[in-house]
Amino acid sequence: MITDQHMTTASGLPSPGALIDRANHLVQTLATPSLVQLVLRLALAVPFWRSGLLKWGGFLKLNDTAVTLFSDEFMLHLPGGPYHFPAPTVMAFLSGSGEIMFPILLVLGLGTRFAALGLLFMTLIVELTVPDGWPIHLTWAAMALGIMAYGPGLISLDHLVCRARSHGR
Repeated sequence: MITDQHMTTASGLPSPGALIDRANHLVQTLATPSLVQLVLRLALAVPFWRSGLLKWGGFLKLNDTAVTLFSDEFMLHLPGGPYHFPAPTVMAFLSGSGEIMFPILLVLGLGTRFAALGLLFMTLIVELTVPDGWPIHLTWAAMALGIMAYGPGLISLDHLVCRARSHGR
């Protein structure tokens, strides 16, 4: 950064370095860490939530399509494969449950790092199922890792719980 913010050019205009410093400061002001952490949580939650909604036909009742996908359509692309999913009804239930619960936890910011870990694991399974989707799966993995590394931020229930615990001591 320029140490003298008031540097001007011969024409009396601010120097390019001073303009760049002001622009950087503006960007940093707009992209506060807590806002970035909240947006990361929301951005990762949305695709999983939308996919999860498609798997349910009622409370704790999978629709037929979800089970059919895991029975007949989805395959694990492992060396020597592809292979059918083991226990397709169980896999559909676990997938549908994770795709609903983990996004809810992310949006609330509760158990955030563990929810992001769960979605990272699901992303790995999705990548093994749909290997051509790696560009979007890489984006999901990056978001999950960012949430796991830096936490949920100040706009979260995790933060409120930690503050309450520290005040209770």
